[in-house]
Amino acid sequence: MSNDAARKKKVAIAAASALILVVAAVAVVAAVTKSSSGSGDAQGETKQVSATMKAIQAMCQPTDYKEACVKSLETAGPNVTDPKELIKAGFNVAMKKISEAAEKSVTLKELAKDPRTSQALENCKELMEYAIDDLQNSFDKLGALDMSKVDEFLADLKTWLSASITYQETCLDGFENATGDAGEKMRKALNSTAELTSNGLAMVTEISSVLTNLNLNFLSGNRKLLQDTEVEVLGHGEFPLWMDPVKRRLLQAKVGADLKPDLVVAKDGSGKYKTITEALKDIPLKSNNTFVLYIKEGVYREQVIFDKKMTHLVVIGDGPTKTRIVYNSNYVDGVNTFKTATVSALGDYFFAKDIGFENDAGAIKHQAVALRVQSDFSVFYNCHMDGYQDTLYTHAHRQFYRDCTITGTIDFIFGDAGAIFQNCKMLVRRPLDNQQCIVTAQGRKERRQPSAIILQNCTISADASYLPVKDQFRSFLGRPWKQYSRTIIMQSYIDDIIQPEGWLPWLGDFGLNTCFYSEFGNRGPGSSTAGRAKWRGVKTITAEHAADFTAGRFLRGSAWIPKFGVPFTAGMVAV
Repeated sequence: MSNDAARKKKVAIAAASALILVVAAVAVVAAVTKSSSGSGDAQGETKQVSATMKAIQAMCQPTDYKEACVKSLETAGPNVTDPKELIKAGFNVAMKKISEAAEKSVTLKELAKDPRTSQALENCKELMEYAIDDLQNSFDKLGALDMSKVDEFLADLKTWLSASITYQETCLDGFENATGDAGEKMRKALNSTAELTSNGLAMVTEISSVLTNLNLNFLSGNRKLLQDTEVEVLGHGEFPLWMDPVKRRLLQAKVGADLKPDLVVAKDGSGKYKTITEALKDIPLKSNNTFVLYIKEGVYREQVIFDKKMTHLVVIGDGPTKTRIVYNSNYVDGVNTFKTATVSALGDYFFAKDIGFENDAGAIKHQAVALRVQSDFSVFYNCHMDGYQDTLYTHAHRQFYRDCTITGTIDFIFGDAGAIFQNCKMLVRRPLDNQQCIVTAQGRKERRQPSAIILQNCTISADASYLPVKDQFRSFLGRPWKQYSRTIIMQSYIDDIIQPEGWLPWLGDFGLNTCFYSEFGNRGPGSSTAGRAKWRGVKTITAEHAADFTAGRFLRGSAWIPKFGVPFTAGMVAV
């Protein structure tokens, strides 16, 4: 970087530092005051409003639930005007309300007689703990604000607040087909928490939008430097500073005699353990150091949860067709979708390479997840995810998939993460006789959530089982699971198995006007957009807009991806 560029970057950071804590209050208060100056009475009333209330009104102006916002921010105290402290007060109230909802789920569980309802309530308690964790992360991030990393700061806050919203929605999803009124009671218990979390996301997004839209060339130009050059500077082969040279080599090469992982699992007895479940107790918790778990060739029939506290975990196999983790938990047998996953990856900075994840319950068992990913900053490289309905659950946070193969029938890539797939294969399998196939079902509930399913330079085609019957069973790119479902497919090969309309409704006209579905620069016999669905939510985008969904831009601070040493394209692919 030149001296001039460095100087401009410092100016940009200084400007952002000055703005970020006052822009929401100053810019929006100005608008509030201006709109109140229409009459003498209004002016008099405005003067009587305390400085604190003015700040609160300013912070709550962009939110959808203003009454709830004002009440939550008022808990900060009578003389607080600092926007940061006001937002923190809102987070505190939201965490308290979610804790109350968790307690409510425990109480209701004791009264529930229906097993599926009881299970849903138990899941809610776990999900509320996840939601509180992400709100606490947001609270801590706000308190330890480093203004030299403005983009990272905003991206983290939006990601964690979005995940908190997702967990609350997942809780409620669990009551589908359950008996009794527990689901409705839980919905009422979560109503205020949903509003408060939504308000928090709105306030943070407003700060981000104002910074982005400022007509200050030196600021906007250098904000691009802050988010885009990280990837270019790091290059494609670098690793985190916390990863020692042996472990770096381990990620780049096959495991050999000279590459010693921290722990080995082997069915043939050549490792410390024969099962992955046995090995879990030796994985350190809440560690900032990379821990490498090597799983030797074999089929491991077990259900594995890599806990949320297992951070910076690297899991490596001998290849996705050689090292396979397989189980058959499923919805038909009484397990809610959230808990059917063969493998759950929950801890941040989870990295998997050369492994197969499978749920072999079969199409007849309906929802049966092979892999659920909740890990923030997670990467999957050369992995297979095999199943039928709901194969890969991209549940929450930021996720990157490279050179992976995902097979399935209905909604076989679903969830509400910010998930990007590069150079991956999506293969449609033969469904049940009365079914049709859908590749994606994205679950964005709120329009401000920074989540989407993005397929770039991927291949959407047929599994061997589907090819002979491709004219018998229809297949689609996606359908809107939630109201603001967002899926972008770009620079990819789409085979002739996809129907001309491309996208399938979920139920009636639900989400058709509010979803965001778009295709750009695709190729193959199924890529023509001439016959695509004409919903308002099916968008035509420009090359410039498509670039907003590349990894370097969409996953703000995406330097964490090339640090793992996987092939990675920050921008558009040269095809």
